[in-house]
Amino acid sequence: MLISNLIQYFPEEIYQIIENYFKEDAEEKEKTIEEIHLRANKPLILKFNKKEIIFKTIVTQEMILQTLQKICDNSIYSFQNQIREGFITVKGGHRVGITGNCVIEQNKVSNINYISSINFRIAKEIKGCSNRLLKYVLDLENNNIYTTLIVSPPGVGKTTILRDLIRKISTGIEKLNFNGINVGLVDERGELAAMYKGIPQNDVGLRTDVLDNIPKAIGMRMLIRSMAPKVISADEIGNENEIEAINYAVCSGIKGIFTAHGGSLEEISINPTLKTLLNLHIFERIIFLSDVKRKADIKTVYNLNRKTSEYSAME
Repeated sequence: MLISNLIQYFPEEIYQIIENYFKEDAEEKEKTIEEIHLRANKPLILKFNKKEIIFKTIVTQEMILQTLQKICDNSIYSFQNQIREGFITVKGGHRVGITGNCVIEQNKVSNINYISSINFRIAKEIKGCSNRLLKYVLDLENNNIYTTLIVSPPGVGKTTILRDLIRKISTGIEKLNFNGINVGLVDERGELAAMYKGIPQNDVGLRTDVLDNIPKAIGMRMLIRSMAPKVISADEIGNENEIEAINYAVCSGIKGIFTAHGGSLEEISINPTLKTLLNLHIFERIIFLSDVKRKADIKTVYNLNRKTSEYSAME
């Protein structure tokens, strides 16, 4: 069970509280839990997709330290690189966010000490969640994809959708006569493949090569030069170096599938970096997601007309 694997990281008191809470309706609770949040001198909070459960138990800083030690296999020093990034990925692909007193050296975080908050963000694979996007992303005639940007506000589900698309593109889709192709995935924050000691905890497909814990721009160039991908992918693009790397990939004959924050074509058009890619006509398809009716629902899909170099909404 998901929770039985997670609660091993907590000290006894919190372990017992969570275990007891999940004794009833465990299956439904596991489907909907999103976060387990520990804040120093604050109550323990479990966040579900439509509610929060606030317990009377007050979390102490000692409890937080004990949790961190268990996450780090009693060797916090060996996890310093991840801690300074503000999170640690644990087995199962769950991302544990960390806050506290940041130590800054040369304008970079060198360490976080006096940890004040730990947040377990529960990773879930939803296989098949990208099915409704396939007709817009796949170029079946050429057994490839259209270079695609998936856009939504935070928390709508674009990362989950992207993971499932990568899996399908890499493994292949027999029903559509789509043969799997090589995918190079740059998983800078460990949210897609969720590597744990070199092994992907999430299914990202048979032909996917993963670089994690590396800046996206550097990772994309490394994969292009070393792994011969037909498709390159990364989550939440946005800075100038990433834009240059994506342009380099497309100019090398490689397709791409990426995500970005935004709510409309107008919004991303005024984003200085994304605007550059739009002006270069890199993206053949732009898919906007919404969660008004359900998570990761398709709001609008735009297609690039190569003749006019303009984007128009698809039916």
